[in-house]
Amino acid sequence: MVKKKTKKEIVNMLLNTNLDEKDEEELLDLLIDQPISIDIDKLEESKMTKGDFIADKVSEIAGSWGFIICFVIFLLGWVILNTVLLKDGKEIDPYPFILLNLLLSCIAALQAPVIMMSQNRQAAKDSLRNQNDYRTDLKSELILEELHDKIVEIQKNQKEILKQLKGDNEHEIKK
Repeated sequence: MVKKKTKKEIVNMLLNTNLDEKDEEELLDLLIDQPISIDIDKLEESKMTKGDFIADKVSEIAGSWGFIICFVIFLLGWVILNTVLLKDGKEIDPYPFILLNLLLSCIAALQAPVIMMSQNRQAAKDSLRNQNDYRTDLKSELILEELHDKIVEIQKNQKEILKQLKGDNEHEIKK
């Protein structure tokens, strides 16, 4: 017969740690009796700074098709303006478009770290979400084990009741 794991063994197995009895009881109480699910998005929004908000908006805009299309139109307009429309030394930025290259370099230099800030925040948010999922799964597993134990106990009690009923029926038949 397979030996059933106790809650302590399950917690130790899932957390890969050895807990003393006090810590184990506190953990079990926390996992079973208290709600552990949290809304990560609301939690992160409450801690967002103005810089975080700006980084998210810049990433949202810079990573959109609208931005790409507008930027291509801007680049084509710049080239057309400086090669076709403005001639005879009136160009703002004649070929090879050194001013345009400087502008693009500045945009890239500013845009890259802002996007990285947003990605780092998103990674931290994903990590919190994973930790929350793990705690929720652990709680579910412990509750399922507890329910399983109760069902086994109920089945055992039902068998005993059936045995008693059969015994009473046989006793009455003999009378």
